Amino acid sequence: MTGIPGLIQTSLPRLAQPTIAAVALAYFVVVAVIGVWAMRRTRTANDFFVAGEGIGLIALTLAAMSATVSGFAFIGGPGLVYVSGLGAVFLTLSSSVTASMTSWVLAKRLRLLAEVRGVITIPEAVGARYRSPAAQGWSALAILVAVIGYMATNILALGVVIDAVFGTGLTAGVWIGMLIVLAYSATGGILAGVYTDVFQGALMALASTLVFVYALRAGGGMGAISRTLMASDPEFLAPFGRIGPGAALSLFFVFGVGTMGQPHVLHKYYMLRDPRRLKWYPLLMTATLVMTMLLFFGVGVTVKALVASGRMPALARPEEATPLFLLGYTPMLLAGLVFAGVAAAIMSTVNSFMNIGAAALTRDLPAAFGKRVADPLRWGRIGTVVISLLAAWLALMPGAFVAFLGIFGWGLFASTLVPALAIGLNWEGATREGAIASIVTGLVVTLGFETMAALNVYRFPTGVTVSAFSLVLSILVFFGVSWMTRSRAAAALDEDVVLVMRA
Repeated sequence: MTGIPGLIQTSLPRLAQPTIAAVALAYFVVVAVIGVWAMRRTRTANDFFVAGEGIGLIALTLAAMSATVSGFAFIGGPGLVYVSGLGAVFLTLSSSVTASMTSWVLAKRLRLLAEVRGVITIPEAVGARYRSPAAQGWSALAILVAVIGYMATNILALGVVIDAVFGTGLTAGVWIGMLIVLAYSATGGILAGVYTDVFQGALMALASTLVFVYALRAGGGMGAISRTLMASDPEFLAPFGRIGPGAALSLFFVFGVGTMGQPHVLHKYYMLRDPRRLKWYPLLMTATLVMTMLLFFGVGVTVKALVASGRMPALARPEEATPLFLLGYTPMLLAGLVFAGVAAAIMSTVNSFMNIGAAALTRDLPAAFGKRVADPLRWGRIGTVVISLLAAWLALMPGAFVAFLGIFGWGLFASTLVPALAIGLNWEGATREGAIASIVTGLVVTLGFETMAALNVYRFPTGVTVSAFSLVLSILVFFGVSWMTRSRAAAALDEDVVLVMRA
């Protein structure tokens, strides 16, 4: 189930229209210009990993939104709605609360921790909270495993889009896309990523809103769309659609609570220039997410209604919903903007993963063994290249293997980081033993059950997902082990960390 955030597919309809190709080329030129600008401003490891802690609130919001959404919202998401009905919308309903919840629980504390301790990675925050290099190392390992798998699926998706637009072939598309992202990520670091994300996020929100308007026009408005669907497929409009209440509520839980464990988003809180501005973050983040998710819902229900009324042939594959709708019902320039937006979303996510993966490899894992690299900026760039090449190689493995890599990403982040970080920074009774036990539990349970599902050895009953199960189990382990070792809780807290937690 947790493959949902990834765009796991191996083909799209051919999109090699001159206008679409021209828009895509213009987009890549803008990205290149931003990369060159950022490279000239990246002089230290602090610049490379946290943009010198110098970005504003609007830039933070757009960058966090871009990293959150990925290409799934534009391609896989409408296909999921087309197949599953309104139950799929539970995945996006959590957007109404996640920004407020994450800001209240984590954002200010992470930013203040960066001030008092100089931490620039999420595992460093875990290590500082529990005074434990081991906890830092285990969280870094979990992040690294999930990052490589998640990157592979997103790089494959980027290759699919490039192949569809330019006709390069999938293998060439994967390597071209990888080299484009790597060029600005390895040179400009997260500084290049953040300001590329600002451009990408604005593009995604604009394109999504415009497509939603065209979707309503094509379907005759929401009233006409609803009447068509009620007449042809009433189950589609049922409260939980075709997936049932268990799966729908599981989506809401995993994507709601699990957002507090997504390091590629949390990491961006370190970068905010003025932490006092965070009070406006929930409003801005929620607004941009709603705009970006309009396409997710609008295209999914409209295409279903068009197929039901005979105005569009049935889809051969669900992920064809957006491409075929754009080619048939929107101006070609807007179609080009959307496909550039898909590439933008994927590249934004990949860039974020590159940065946190390189940090885990070159800073956090060595720190767990009491080591420090001599030149963190140089090794950060080397780490980015190594992780990227490995992910690109994995992206070209057989499709079932790539799908497996993408399936556990979101759930692994959530189950290993929500208890130790989100709960741990808000509960002084948490212990390092509880944190380590929960991280190991999330890592083992997620990988174990997803592997068994991939091999058809065992699958959970319908409506129960590995992500939800592993998240709940890791939280229970965290509380249980912390309670059993509660006499050591005070020893895991430094005075400055306590002040941050109580702020």
